[in-house]
Amino acid sequence: MKKWLALLAAAGCALSLAVHAADAPAKAPTAQQQKMTACNAEAKTKALKGDERKAFMKECLSAKKAAPATQQDKMKTCNADAKTKNLAGDARKTFMKECLSGAKAG
Repeated sequence: MKKWLALLAAAGCALSLAVHAADAPAKAPTAQQQKMTACNAEAKTKALKGDERKAFMKECLSAKKAAPATQQDKMKTCNADAKTKNLAGDARKTFMKECLSGAKAG
């Protein structure tokens, strides 16, 4: 009986920690992570594979300062990010608004 109580208490603690971890806000991505996301989205829209993709990613990630993104480029990147995050409905609408305006998600 004591073993079952100890096991039940341990399970309760583990569940409690898991719930708290799930509620923790996600950290904002770093500039390099944002660049990686944008480069991945662009490579995906261009349907690049293998060595061609590898060369594109190397060039994209090593670019010092990209020209300002056009609204169409922003839309492609934001759409790819929303799809990756499986957003729909109001959550997608809010994400797209923030993404296209350049606001930090929060």
